[in-house]
Amino acid sequence: MKKLIFTLMAVFSVIAVNAKTLIVYYSYTNNVEHIVTELRNQIKADVVEIEPAEKGLDYAANNYAIGSALISAIRNNPEEASSYPAIDPVSVNLAEYDCIIIGAPLWWSNMAAPLQTWLFNNGSQMAGKKTGLIVSSASSGISGVESDARRLVPDGDFLSQSLWIRSSQTSSCRSMISSWLEQINYNGISSGIGSFASDNTVNINITPGAIRVDGDFQSLELYNMSGNKVLESAENCISTSSLTPRHVRRKA
Repeated sequence: MKKLIFTLMAVFSVIAVNAKTLIVYYSYTNNVEHIVTELRNQIKADVVEIEPAEKGLDYAANNYAIGSALISAIRNNPEEASSYPAIDPVSVNLAEYDCIIIGAPLWWSNMAAPLQTWLFNNGSQMAGKKTGLIVSSASSGISGVESDARRLVPDGDFLSQSLWIRSSQTSSCRSMISSWLEQINYNGISSGIGSFASDNTVNINITPGAIRVDGDFQSLELYNMSGNKVLESAENCISTSSLTPRHVRRKA
């Protein structure tokens, strides 16, 4: 009996059920806003929009002089909090999420400064989480944005590869997003249910909304992809409906 209990607990320790996704984005020209709207049509996720604390700035004025100055300040001293522009407070518990998708505009070959601020403040809390990157730009390559993301989230589990949507492709990005979700195996990430082996005296059946174990055992434990216990039961059938991600919320 003791061996069987240990086997089941070891098996379930690597199962993630209905992993939750958070989309974090900043949008100045509304291109990323449009991309996130389309992404929301294809996946279930919570959404957080990052907004600068200083309102009414015309980032496009004088050949994007303000944005260029913000990026230069970060480049010159990326380890100092004072290098990053202030943003509106954001209330989100990152411990609830297993996958985080970042929607980022490109500014002067780097990630937009307000989004860098949020990642500077929260990147350490994203360690080990599946992290996807969607970048919008007019023409420049996105390697600088990817470098910023990895610098600000040094222990993130980045999905390969990032999705680059040029400004001219924004209005028709639906198929690009769909193809990217398939490429990164998003369905597998979000369901978190993989194949596994168990003791041959026990049958483990996974169905929508429930996991059933037929056989002799003492207890079952389910963990999410971040290693946090989400359910524990001595019953042979565990409902997973309570682990479904919340409906998307958007900032007014």
